[in-house]
Amino acid sequence: MPPEKISVVIPVYNEEKSIPELYYELSSVLETLGKPYEIIFVDDGSTDNSFALMDDIHSRNKNIKIIRFRRNFGQSSAILAGFDHAEGDVIITMDADLQNDPTDIPRLLNKINEGYDVVSGWRADRKDPFLSKKLPSKLSNWLARKLTGVNIHDFGCTLKAYRGRTLRNIELYGEMHRYIPALIVRKGFRVTEIKVNHNPRKFGETKYGTLRLFHGFLDLINIRFWNQYSERPLHLFGTIGLMQFLLGFLIGLYLLIVKFVYYQSIAERPLLLLAVLLIILGIQFIIFGFMSDILVKLYYTGRKSYEIERYIT
Repeated sequence: MPPEKISVVIPVYNEEKSIPELYYELSSVLETLGKPYEIIFVDDGSTDNSFALMDDIHSRNKNIKIIRFRRNFGQSSAILAGFDHAEGDVIITMDADLQNDPTDIPRLLNKINEGYDVVSGWRADRKDPFLSKKLPSKLSNWLARKLTGVNIHDFGCTLKAYRGRTLRNIELYGEMHRYIPALIVRKGFRVTEIKVNHNPRKFGETKYGTLRLFHGFLDLINIRFWNQYSERPLHLFGTIGLMQFLLGFLIGLYLLIVKFVYYQSIAERPLLLLAVLLIILGIQFIIFGFMSDILVKLYYTGRKSYEIERYIT
């Protein structure tokens, strides 16, 4: 059998100072593996000289592919584009800012060859500020473990290795790239993690602020919903609707007893309005559940969350 091919997907956004050093370190590691490889740079709407540098590298090494977006679509879309165009049996993702260490790639491959489908990097000794980066990350990862049931320490580490078959028909948008292992576990694949190096940022500043954590939290809720109810949203909305309807019915039954057994007026009681409201809301939630059952999978089916301006192979 021919040796398996390695694809390395790297989203790039204004990283002109990092690209030459990253290419040198990464290509040196990949050449020592003795396997066919490709490096896919995805230019996520860079406004600096990043694309020109990548194009120059491509002219000297035909193992390089470049995908250039028309504008900035975000890291999830950039990674998805890389997945869509990768030809490797194993696909590795990493950042372009030199904080991920290419020398960890052989260790990721060794671990995946033990029979795992996904190997996630764990930045156990993270070289980032504690208050602005490490503390929010710890809270975010704790919540992600609780909501997804995937027991890895560092969902936010881009350095991961995937068997190509695990990524078929995967859809990414928002900040969902960090929760790819949770999406893959739902399909029945095996996920593990290893500790990886994490370098201090050499050039520029991080492009992700605290607001990104809130966006990620919303996407985490979305994944929780998708994993549990994407095939049966009626179970969620129908349950809520039935509970509301039942509570409204019981309140209404109580008011009927008050009216016809104790002969008391109920017209001015707030409970009457509450009973009617709950019954109406319950019916609406059940109807919404039926509609969601039909629509929840259709919006992103066949759609891409990015637009490619150029594809250089």
